Amino acid sequence: MKSKKIPADIKSKSIKEAQNDIKDIISELEGKDANLQESLDKYNRMIQLNQHIQDKFKDKLKEIKDTNFDDNKKILAKK
Repeated sequence: MKSKKIPADIKSKSIKEAQNDIKDIISELEGKDANLQESLDKYNRMIQLNQHIQDKFKDKLKEIKDTNFDDNKKILAKK
């Protein structure tokens, strides 16, 4: 799933908020008799939330790698 298909209300969430939403959806799906369409909609939203979390982690990983690379360059330049 491409991140551009993730709705704006999901993109604005923090990782923790998205994780909490996923937990809520799972509880709802496990705890009540919902109709099939409602369950599919919730499942698709859960997939979008998960993709958003993955995108956030990828962004953070890139930020960490870039920071470490820049720090290493500065250390090497001083030698």
